[in-house]
This record gives sequence, structure tokens and C-alpha cells, in this order.
Amino acid sequence: MDLRIQKRLASSVLGCSPKRVKLTPSDELKEAITKDDIRALVRKGGILRVQKSGVSGGRSRKTAGQKSKGRRQGHGSRSGKAGSRLGRKESWIARIRAQREFLKGLRERKTISDADYKTLYRKSGGGFFRSVRHMKLFIGEHRMVKK
Repeated sequence: MDLRIQKRLASSVLGCSPKRVKLTPSDELKEAITKDDIRALVRKGGILRVQKSGVSGGRSRKTAGQKSKGRRQGHGSRSGKAGSRLGRKESWIARIRAQREFLKGLRERKTISDADYKTLYRKSGGGFFRSVRHMKLFIGEHRMVKK
């Protein structure tokens, strides 16, 4: 039994795609040839609109929960350059603050002279030292530590 016309009419009445129209086979449905007939069948329950299937959020909630715990951070999960995860400026700020804090401690304990402090401070500001460890090596090699 061919109900293509009824399906098309029902889709225009319901305002959805013909794929979403569910027809329950009956004699009334075969005889329905006008939109009014279709509307009557919709009211009776002979024609139904199928609910759209959405996208489940369960998987995304699961991964979000794992990320909040610190999972999925490995090398294989990373995309983009290193600078996109921790910006160049942020890493610079962290590095220079650590170096300046270290220098301040050395000056307060009188481990280095004021002149050495000044040169080291300027070098660190200019980006000479890679890290506090590099600064310690430099101080040791150039015998800047007071006895």
C-alpha cells in the first residue's frame, strides 16, 4: 500500500521532514487525501511525529570529569606548540620572578657584593640566565660568592 502522498501531506501539516512522520496503517489513512483528513488523523493519534535524535552529552561529561582530575594531559593528547599551552610571556614571568627572588636572598644574606648583584640583576633581566640553576653555576664559575 502506497502512502507517499499521505506522508508528504502529514509532513507539511506537522512542519517536519517526511522521514520524521510515523504512519500507523489503517483504512482511514488510505482514504485521507486532504490536509483536513490528515489533521484529523494527527488528532486521533494515527499519525505521529518522531522525536529528533540529539547528541548524547554523556561522553563529553565523562571526559570533562577526567580532565578535572588531571587526566588526558599526556604527550599524545596535546595539540599545538608548547607556547600555546604555557605562553612565552607567562613562562618568562615565572622564570624572572624566581631569579630575582633568588638574587634578593643572596643580597640580604650578604653572599654577593652589591656590584655583583647589580650585574647579575641586569643579566637576568636581559635573558642571559636560563634558570636559577644556571645563575648558580655562573656565580660559582665567576667566584662571586663572598667568604
